[in-house]
Amino acid sequence: MTPARRQIVFINAAHGITHYSLLILPTAVLVMARPGGPFGSEYGPILALATGMFVLYGAGSLPQGWLAARIGRKPMIATFFLGTGISLAAAGLIASPLALALTLAAAGAFASIYHPIGTAMLVDAAGDKPGRAIGVNGVFGNIGVASSPVLTGLLAHFVGWRAAFLVPGAVCVALGLVWLCVPAVEHEFHRARAAFPAIPPALVRRAVIVLLLIAIASGLVFNAFTILLPKLIQDRLADSPSLLALVGAAAFAVTLCGALTQFTVGRLIDRTTLKRVFLPLAMVLAPGLAALSVLHGWAMLIVAGLVAAVIFGQVTVNETMTARYISPATRARMYSVRFFVGFLGAAAAAPLVGLLEQRTGSLTAVLVVLAVVALITLGCAVFFPDRKEELEPALWARAMEPRAVAAE
Repeated sequence: MTPARRQIVFINAAHGITHYSLLILPTAVLVMARPGGPFGSEYGPILALATGMFVLYGAGSLPQGWLAARIGRKPMIATFFLGTGISLAAAGLIASPLALALTLAAAGAFASIYHPIGTAMLVDAAGDKPGRAIGVNGVFGNIGVASSPVLTGLLAHFVGWRAAFLVPGAVCVALGLVWLCVPAVEHEFHRARAAFPAIPPALVRRAVIVLLLIAIASGLVFNAFTILLPKLIQDRLADSPSLLALVGAAAFAVTLCGALTQFTVGRLIDRTTLKRVFLPLAMVLAPGLAALSVLHGWAMLIVAGLVAAVIFGQVTVNETMTARYISPATRARMYSVRFFVGFLGAAAAAPLVGLLEQRTGSLTAVLVVLAVVALITLGCAVFFPDRKEELEPALWARAMEPRAVAAE
């Protein structure tokens, strides 16, 4: 295995850990919420303790590009592994709501390092065909999303909720120690950076507008959907506390649909323009979320799988937008800004789910709100450019001619 490929393996593992860590509490809370327990008996208030985690996960992404330019990408990823792992382990050792909120917030702050830095490293390594690499990386992220409910459910049910935090924390720290032994290979990507074509500024601005708008909408929809999924399955399919393991397994099956879609979408967008993939996905999202607000039983599970496929498939499209329209020299900073803007939606996810569920007694209102937000995604898909130059970068030179730019 080459040093570059070995580095990509760790980047993919870091993606899985990032999403796994963010979704431990939404399943563990089903065991933690009990009369006489240290955190109380209500689902909503305990889930709201993750608000700081999601706020710092998004807000913390803003300075990462700046820090990486001064410290280096490899030390930043090492900080991600070690900091996230230690914070998760600490969350498994505390005994008060305040301490849980603080340790989760610390985990979110360290987890914020991954997307701006890890994604930029991955795209640089992928060259002019980033779709497949981003798709595979997305699969790892989805494995984290999918495995978190099932493994957390099993650990919480058979060992205890503390183990649900301690075990992944220890794994994360171990990976960080091994990562320190992996040689840095950033110098291998200089040639790819130099070859990036000049793109008409009007198109770049158009792509950036879509990237920032979609960051807000998808940040809310992605996080809210993954947070509410275990509770939705428990309410609509397996409402007995003894079926916690089934809830986790069903959530795993649903999010696995998203993982498979990301790999397929990743291969597809290396062969066609982004809009031709983005628009069909966006057209399905809002109706799917609206349908979930009323469905029960196995029909709910099937539609949830479809919604997961669309949500996670869009992630691959959005990552590739940055790779195709933003130069490598500024890509890490663009990822930082994009994920920072996304925190506006992501941070609202936990309190939105927790408070609306507490006030209405169900997740129906949450899903209706998400369906309305998904209409922003549809508008972004319609507005995004559809350019054949995405697949043949050499043609961008002709697009830079004054007449071509004016025609655009």
